[in-house]
Amino acid sequence: MINTMNQLKRSAPFSSGEGGERLSLLELNALVRRSLEQCLPDEYWIQAELSDVRSNTTGHCYLEFVQKDPRSNSLIAKARGMIWNTIYRLLKPYFEETTGQPFTSGIKVLVKVTVQFHELYGYSLTVLDIDPAYTLGDMARRRREILLQLEEEGVLTLNKELEMPQLPQRIAVISSATAAGYGDFCHQLQHNPGGFFFYTELFPALMQGNQVEESVLAALDRVNARIDDFDVVVIIRGGGATSDLSGFDTYLLATACAQFPLPIITGIGHERDDTVLDSVAHTRVKTPTAAAELLIHRVAEVADRLEDLSVRIRQGAYMLLERERRRLDTLQARIPNLVQWKLTETRFALLTA
Repeated sequence: MINTMNQLKRSAPFSSGEGGERLSLLELNALVRRSLEQCLPDEYWIQAELSDVRSNTTGHCYLEFVQKDPRSNSLIAKARGMIWNTIYRLLKPYFEETTGQPFTSGIKVLVKVTVQFHELYGYSLTVLDIDPAYTLGDMARRRREILLQLEEEGVLTLNKELEMPQLPQRIAVISSATAAGYGDFCHQLQHNPGGFFFYTELFPALMQGNQVEESVLAALDRVNARIDDFDVVVIIRGGGATSDLSGFDTYLLATACAQFPLPIITGIGHERDDTVLDSVAHTRVKTPTAAAELLIHRVAEVADRLEDLSVRIRQGAYMLLERERRRLDTLQARIPNLVQWKLTETRFALLTA
């Protein structure tokens, strides 16, 4: 760095009257760039939160890295970042497949970067690699914090404690109208082997993207306004990228579902760890089809019990009738003897009168 400054001093065209060097902005920025290149030549792993993530037609990704004060949540550090398209097209799907989390603003990451400085564009970080395990750990921590908060508030298991109706045939469905999972759910109910009737009503909601929480909450409000019309709520997703599951890991959605007055069944369609929504729902199944099978099985169990009671009633009635028939036969068989005895008794009474 000293050599760089000495070089610049020798080449500087201006000199102040006080002995300091006069530099153009370009020269100063060039000095900064060369200084950073000498002082920070390596690759560095940094922890930060993503902000303002966007990509352009060339496939490059531009973003900001930020750090917030854990107490006040105010920004305490910020840096521009970029990911070249050759790296971004590999990094993004790898990260999302591994974490089930979209590569988007608001998540915490551990990335390998090099420090860059450009005379025109200033300071930035170029991303070379990412460690999904760090984000997975942060996501798991956030899930634990939400569940702990719900437990402390005494609402974590409220929905689980509701009694599932014996005949859950009136079903409020929260899903996307175009989702394949919704179609599978309805088809399974309509073509159940027992021929049982189910009434379903769709309350449309976005099941992927940044508006999942807001959309599902609005659907729950609409169901709640007609609470007496339904026996159970089913939230199904089916299909879609696992990177869209983050919308089901929010405190507001979790607390609304935990305190909802009807049992909630989730069939969000993933094999990974439960989301926060899965953890607070009355019953969690893997797929929309499994949610339909659960309801069919519930009704079938009641139908089986009713059939068993019907058989027992028929058997009991038959046994009762058979017992009374035998008693009647016995009484009928005794009538001649009783009549004969009564006649003899009467005749004897006449003779002795």
